[in-house]
Amino acid sequence: MKWRGRRGSGNIIDRRRSGGGRGVAIGGAGGFGLLAIVVVGYFLGVDLTPLLDDGQMQGGGGGEITAADEEAAQFVSVTLADTEEIWADIFANEVGRAYEPAELVLFKGATQSACGGASAATGPFYCPPEERIFLDTDFFTTLDRRLGAGGDFAAAYVVAHEVAHHVQNELGVLGEVNAVRQRSDEATSNALSVRIELQADCFSGIWARRAEAMFGSLEPGDIEEAMNAAAQIGDDTLQREAGRTVRPDSFTHGTSEQRQRWFATGYEQGSLEACDTFATDRI
Repeated sequence: MKWRGRRGSGNIIDRRRSGGGRGVAIGGAGGFGLLAIVVVGYFLGVDLTPLLDDGQMQGGGGGEITAADEEAAQFVSVTLADTEEIWADIFANEVGRAYEPAELVLFKGATQSACGGASAATGPFYCPPEERIFLDTDFFTTLDRRLGAGGDFAAAYVVAHEVAHHVQNELGVLGEVNAVRQRSDEATSNALSVRIELQADCFSGIWARRAEAMFGSLEPGDIEEAMNAAAQIGDDTLQREAGRTVRPDSFTHGTSEQRQRWFATGYEQGSLEACDTFATDRI
């Protein structure tokens, strides 16, 4: 992905030096890690709950801001700026109104949000009450080393996916569906969550198509990186990798195949209408 030398976003809130506290290990079934993931999972983060019993999963490291941290922050800022231009253009030409971009909170170790505590172990997430994305760039290391989804475009896909939840919020989809989820039983709530997540994957595909056209930022292999990331964070894959029985009724984000397919739909068709996961019987 070609990103160096391009403008960054003015909507970054940097808490990495604010002393927000260190993360904690989340092996076992108690403590801050589990609570944070349960709360954040409801608000559309990357669902790492199948790995809760894996002692290799850790919270954010905290500590010194390294050169790698600074580069990751610059990368996130450029990626966020790209999403802002792309969605502003789509809203102006297809929605008929201005796009109000989300803010993105960078932290290192742990921080707090209106949606609960956050750490690298929770994964990036979008908090609707604040209209903010929360991201510890240590998650990119988890994505690469633990989940097998390395590459800069894989990381960009994760950012674009969380921005897509803000787009859903701007369109009124997120609030409407989450209101129904609050009144529903667990099975129905999970099924609706899957449709939300798959639509966000589809919107991420639209972003990738537009980024290629507007900025020429894609390089050979980038789409494959995004598709691999989508596969590695599928509910079935995460449950299987954690040594658990695959339980479709517990899915909240969609299978690997579904996540790849909907990303590809957005990339190939490039329209909001093609991403209506709520109007199809085949998700």
